[in-house]
Amino acid sequence: MKKFRFPGQKSVALLIDPDKITGDSLNNILQVATECRADFIMAGGSLTFRRIDTLIDSIKNLCKIPVILFPGNLLQLSYKADVILLLSLISGRNPELLIGNHVIAAPFLQSVKEKLISVGYILIACGSKTSVEYISQTEAIPADKPDIVVATALAGEMLGLSMIYLEAGSGAETSVPVGIIRAVRENVSIPVAVGGGLRKKNEIKEAFEAGANLIILGNGCEKNPELLKEACKTRDEIKDRSLI
Repeated sequence: MKKFRFPGQKSVALLIDPDKITGDSLNNILQVATECRADFIMAGGSLTFRRIDTLIDSIKNLCKIPVILFPGNLLQLSYKADVILLLSLISGRNPELLIGNHVIAAPFLQSVKEKLISVGYILIACGSKTSVEYISQTEAIPADKPDIVVATALAGEMLGLSMIYLEAGSGAETSVPVGIIRAVRENVSIPVAVGGGLRKKNEIKEAFEAGANLIILGNGCEKNPELLKEACKTRDEIKDRSLI
């Protein structure tokens, strides 16, 4: 099997937390994702109360969109996803999340290396302390320190990581500042993903135009499925514009 690579063009992913959405709610949001042609479904979360395999099986039974594993911890490892993000929390200094958990996971993941995407995970402080900060026991980079974010992203690329993920965190008060997205995009050549705190169409549009390759929307889409529709519509408009 050929190793998966994220496309350089604009893409939209729906992140589903196994502990926050099930049953009819899952069916409904996946129907919306299918109708608006979301590019990926991501599965994972900060905590684990329900089996990630069960969620992935349900997603695959309900739609044909590729599933990306976004493991919040070692209990969320699974062979069943189409793509597996090997996340390294490079914005923090917790050794377990920089390399420790990766060493433990390596024997499990050895047989599915073609599915792995190494990701530099960078937390940006965008309001009150998020679940990701608390669980990871790390401090997010302040939003007014773009130089530190850029240097961190550069280090990640030079270490050989395949993508940079700028994350405001689940429940963030605001999204990652456009200036940070643009600064990172101008300094790295690998794909840039942006997630957390995106609640309005104009925020998604600005993130795409600043250089984000992949926009990740969370479970808020269950309550506001129009956001997912608007994100996919914005993606298509930008793609069409690039062809003119």
